[in-house]
Parts: sequence; C-alpha cells; structure tokens
Amino acid sequence: MSMIFSWRRRRAGRGRAGKDEFPDMELSIPTHFRCPISLDLMKDPVTMCTGITYDRGSIEKWINAGNNTCPVTNQVLRSFDQIPNHAIRKMIQDWCVENKSYGIERIPTPRIPITPCDVSEICSRIEAAAQRQDAKKCLDLLKKMKNLAKESERNKRCIVQNGAGCALAACFELFASFSIEEYTDFLKEILSALTWTFPLGDKGKSKLGSAISLRCIALFLKGDDLSSRKHAVLVLKELISEDQDFVNSLMEIEGIVEALFQIVKVPICPTATKASLVVLYRMTLSENSEMITLKFVDMGLIPCILEILVDGDKSICEKALGILDSISSRDQGREGMYENALTMPLLIKKILRVSDMATRFVVSILWKLCMGENENAVVEAMQLGAFEKLLVVLQVGCGERTKSKVTELLKLMNLYKDELDCFASSARFKFLKRPN
Repeated sequence: MSMIFSWRRRRAGRGRAGKDEFPDMELSIPTHFRCPISLDLMKDPVTMCTGITYDRGSIEKWINAGNNTCPVTNQVLRSFDQIPNHAIRKMIQDWCVENKSYGIERIPTPRIPITPCDVSEICSRIEAAAQRQDAKKCLDLLKKMKNLAKESERNKRCIVQNGAGCALAACFELFASFSIEEYTDFLKEILSALTWTFPLGDKGKSKLGSAISLRCIALFLKGDDLSSRKHAVLVLKELISEDQDFVNSLMEIEGIVEALFQIVKVPICPTATKASLVVLYRMTLSENSEMITLKFVDMGLIPCILEILVDGDKSICEKALGILDSISSRDQGREGMYENALTMPLLIKKILRVSDMATRFVVSILWKLCMGENENAVVEAMQLGAFEKLLVVLQVGCGERTKSKVTELLKLMNLYKDELDCFASSARFKFLKRPN
C-alpha cells in the first residue's frame, strides 16, 4: 500500500496571458519512507530495539504518553534508545531531490539530539567558569545551551531534566555577589534562561532563593527594562511555587510589593500579569497576611483587581478572585471591597461564568462579605440576582465546603427575601394612576 499525493504542475505559457495548467500528477510515497505511526514522510528516521523504524518525533510522543511497547510489533521495548537510521534518511533525501519537480523539498539532515552527558558537561563547564569569574566563557556556554534548547522540545526537556537550572542558579548567585552593576547584562541573560529551567532541585532553590539572588531579581523587577521585569516576575512565580518559605524573604525586600503591583496596574503582557498575581496571592497567605492586606488596600490593589475582572480571561480571573478571596478574610480587605461599587456586580456576574474554581472563590468571597453582619451587602447581592444564581450552583453541584457556604448564604438571604419582594411589588404599583 502506498500514500498518494497530488501536485498541480504549472509552467509559463508562451504567447498567452497567464499560465497553462497541466492535469494533476499523482506521486506515490514509498511505504518504507513513511512513519508507521503518523503515516507521514519521515524527516528524522530512527530505529528502535525491535528493528522497526519510526520518525523520531512520532515515537517520542508515543513513549512520552506512557507507552512501553513497539507500536508495530507490540513487543515490550527493552530499551528506549533511538538509533538514527542514516541509510533510510539518505534514501528519503535522494527521493525528494529526484521528485523536486513535483514541489517536494529535500528534508534537511537532522541534528543529533543532545544527551544527558552533554548537558552535564556544559553545566560543569559553566560552574567552573563561574568560579573563575569568567563571565564571557559562561555567556558563550549559556548561548550554546539556549541554541540547543531551540532545536527541539526533546533537547529542551533533556536540558531541564539534567541539572541546567541548578547550575544557572548557582552562577546567578555567584555573579550577583561579585557585582550586580558590573555583570548586569550577563545576569539578565541568566535570568531569561532560568524562566524555562525549573524545577531547580533543592540546591538550585537555595541558590536562587538566597538573599543575594532575591535582591538582584527584585532590582530587575523594579527597573525600566520590560523584558527583564517580565523574566524577573516569571522566575519569582516559579520559585515561590516550589517553596512558600521564599515569600517571607521576598516580602522583606523594600519596594517589591509596589513593583509587583505596578506590573498588574500597567501590564507588560498577560504572562507577566498572571505571574505577578500568583506572587501577590502567595503573599496574602504568608505569616504577615494582615500587614500585607492593609498594604494592598492602601496602594489601591482592590480597584485594580476589580478592573481586571471586567474582561480578564479564565486564568487571570481565577488568580484575581483568589487574591480577593484571601484579602476578604481580613477586616481591612472587606472594608475596601464594601467601598467599591463594582465589587458586588462583578462577583455576581462571575458566578458560573468563568470556571468551577472561579465560582468557588466567588462563593467564598460573598460568604465573607455577607456573613459579616453587613445588611447592605446582603441586600445588594440579592438585588443583583445572587439568590437565584446560588440556587443554580447547588443544582449543578459543587464541593462540600462550597455547598455549605451556599446553603448558609441562601438561609441568610431568605430572611430578606419577603421584605425585598414586598418592596419590589410596591415599587411596581407606585406609578400606576388611580381610577377616577
């Protein structure tokens, strides 16, 4: 069996305007040139231990999905080694050249994928050069690592999984301790690479989470270089996601909260905004949550978060609601939310409109605002249709904690329901003319 492709061949016509068309020409791709998985022409043929040849990208996807058998023979793969099949690749390239007239382009000779040993060697050389304070050599090796990562996702995974993050974190701390001013550009290069080399491992986390490293990252976060600010907040987000303890160290740095808030207030890009929201949220869960909540209220974070909720995407809304849920646990946070006219309308609007997580956050926030003996909050929520929406939440199903809060809210609102219904009825008849 062979796969058929059709190309329309054209050539310029003489003595006529335009071009003459020739009938469709059919071209068969030899079966042994096609990957047994994708059925496409192989670009990087590799042979497995079972003797079957596949396109590298296809067999890697198969293995990464958790399969440990050969797709063709169904034999258990004793080894996942992929041996480049140079003979088949050369035959495919020759076939492409022979059929160039059909519009087929010659497949390029694939680069040999990087190995764990290659990554370990580069990391060792980076660490050795860092100890010698040889920034130029470190930068050359860093660029080599980045170029290898760009070649393929496989290379990138191999680099991440074999200690690159740890080596770069150690290098970052070392040069930051030498002189941030002297090595600013080099430190920014390391920071950009660190954004995709997580997880770092315990040693890497300790290096990047040290006081020296955090001060350097904070300096970039507060700077004017938008690219460096983005990389700084992405690295901070990954760092505190691995260990909440770094949040306390981060909060001790002067101006860090303001710098994170500025990224939310004046966005650089959606990715940076989301990362900044995550870091701010983690701060609300710290030991100094009461102090940080008061600081957030004073700097105007609540209006900023509410503005984000107006047209934010799913991910941004979830993170923004998470922050509001956390700060509404404090008196200062609730007061700040009571004072903003957008609070209730936006919260009610987001129920069942974004995601299950967002609905859980909204229910939690409403519970804190309404159960705090604030009648105005209860009445406003009901006037905006909260009662009906909360009933729907129960009907579609939710977690036990959310269900408990919804039930309490409905019981509370039910106390005001008759009074509001009477008020609404009297308002409807208020403008009716009396009969003569």
